[in-house]
Amino acid sequence: MDSVLELTVNYKGSPQSFSLSPSATLQDLSAEIETTLDIPTSNQKLLIAPKPGMLKSPFPPTRLDEILQLSSPKFKITLLGTPAKAIDDLNNQADTARARENARAKHLADARRSNKSTARQSGTVATLSSSSNSYTFHRLLPLSYLPRPERSLEFLKRLRDDPGIRAAMAKHQFSVPLLTEMNPAEHTSGDHQGVSRTLGLNRNRGEVIELRLRTDAYDGYRDYRTIRKTLCHELAHCVFGDHDRDFWNLTSQIEKEVDAADYNAGGRRLTEQEFYNPGDWEQSQNEEEIDECGWTGGEFVLGGSSHSTSRGESRREILARAAEERMKKEGSKGKQDDAS
Repeated sequence: MDSVLELTVNYKGSPQSFSLSPSATLQDLSAEIETTLDIPTSNQKLLIAPKPGMLKSPFPPTRLDEILQLSSPKFKITLLGTPAKAIDDLNNQADTARARENARAKHLADARRSNKSTARQSGTVATLSSSSNSYTFHRLLPLSYLPRPERSLEFLKRLRDDPGIRAAMAKHQFSVPLLTEMNPAEHTSGDHQGVSRTLGLNRNRGEVIELRLRTDAYDGYRDYRTIRKTLCHELAHCVFGDHDRDFWNLTSQIEKEVDAADYNAGGRRLTEQEFYNPGDWEQSQNEEEIDECGWTGGEFVLGGSSHSTSRGESRREILARAAEERMKKEGSKGKQDDAS
C-alpha cells in the first residue's frame, strides 16, 4: 500500500495536486483545499466522477479509498467554490450598494415631506413616475456565463418596466436592490419521487430576488406570464415570511393589481410580445412544485421540493454565485460523460 495518496483536483480549469494519508477522509481533503486555496469548507462542492457525483458541505468522514474509483478511466474530481476574499469583496459591494440606496431613499423621503404641504394646497396628486425612481428594482443582473446574457437583461428590464409590476411596487413601496436570474442547473433536483424546480427566491426580505427565466436546456425562455406571477409571489415575501393567510391575501392583491395594468389603451396585451413561450401558468403547475417552503436559511423559496433535505445557501454563497457557477458547466458536462 502506498504511504501517500496522491489526488488531482480540477479547479477553474487548472489541476491542483494534494498529497494525503492513505486513510484520509473527505473531511481531510476538504480541509486541505481550504488551507491551500483559501476556499472555506462551507463553500466547497466536489463533483466526483464516475461516482458518487456531487458532494456538498458538510462532508462525511468517509475514507477516500472507499468512495473514489481511482482505477476508472473516467475518474475525475472537480472543485466548485469561491475563495473567502472574493466572497468578502462581493459582500462589500452589496453593502455599499445598499447604503447608497438607503441614502437615496432617505433623500427622496425628506424631499416628499418638505413638499407635502405645498402639494396638498395645489391639489397635486403623486403619480407613478414620481416614485418610480425609488420603488423599483435598482439593479438588474443577468448571468454573464450563460448563453446570450443580453437577452436575459432585456427580459429583466421588461419585468422591471412592466406597468403592472411598477404600479404594484409603487403602491406597496417595494424597493429591491437587485433583480437577477437563476441558473436552472443549480435549482433543479431529482430523486425517485420526481424532479423539483425552484421558480423564484426572495433573499433577506427583498434584498435580492432571483427568477427562473430560462428553460432547463438553456435554449429558450419560460412563459412571461408564469415568471411575472412568480415575481408577484416573491414581492409578497418582502412583507410576509410565512405562507399564512396574510401572505396569500397580499399575493392575490398584487396579482390583481398587475393584471389590471396588463392592457394598454388599445386593449392589446402587453405580455404577447417577445419572450412569450408556449405553456401557461396552469400547465406549469403540473411541472413544478409551486410552493413548499417559506423562510429557509434567510431566503424565501418558490418551487422548492417538500422532500428535499438540503438547506438554503447562506447570503455569502448567494452573492458569490456568479463567480462559482462558471465551473458549473464543466461539472454538468462531467455528469453527461459519465452517463454515456
